[in-house]
Amino acid sequence: MEFYSLPADEAAVRRYVDELWLPYHRELEAIVDGHALADTDTAALLAAEVEFRLERLETNDYRTWIAVDESCDGDSVGRPLADGELAGFVATEIDESPPVFDRPDRLVVTDIYVREPYRGTGLADDLIDRATKRAQEATCTELALEVDVDNDRAIAFYEKRGFETDRRRLTIPVDNS
Repeated sequence: MEFYSLPADEAAVRRYVDELWLPYHRELEAIVDGHALADTDTAALLAAEVEFRLERLETNDYRTWIAVDESCDGDSVGRPLADGELAGFVATEIDESPPVFDRPDRLVVTDIYVREPYRGTGLADDLIDRATKRAQEATCTELALEVDVDNDRAIAFYEKRGFETDRRRLTIPVDNS
């Protein structure tokens, strides 16, 4: 397994969004209440997400690493990033503490995903390790993430890795009628 930083290149970002980001969010739609993608066609979703990711990749604080299984003999002709099958990814963003708060800078894992054939192989651990290394390089002293309350598999993984709940987010619908 090789790891590559996602470049701010439209073709590479399109491949990432099509092969990893969209399947990840389709899976979440099925298991997490309230995690529905916009009700539009797939092409429109892809175009909007590619544009959004390209903008984020232009900043210094945001990084995405892609795990690529180069042992696969998939057809990679015309597919940027690397040869092989995209197996998973981790996206991170630095959350600097404003000077009025006494808290450390933290690296936030904004998304992490491992495709089904690679689950249970240690790839998720490798992706968290990649995020931890990024946190150390950026002199962040905390690694943070949010997880949906009904995503039991993810919660179990994070707890096994030593993550602890330090905050709760509560929501309520607002009646705008």
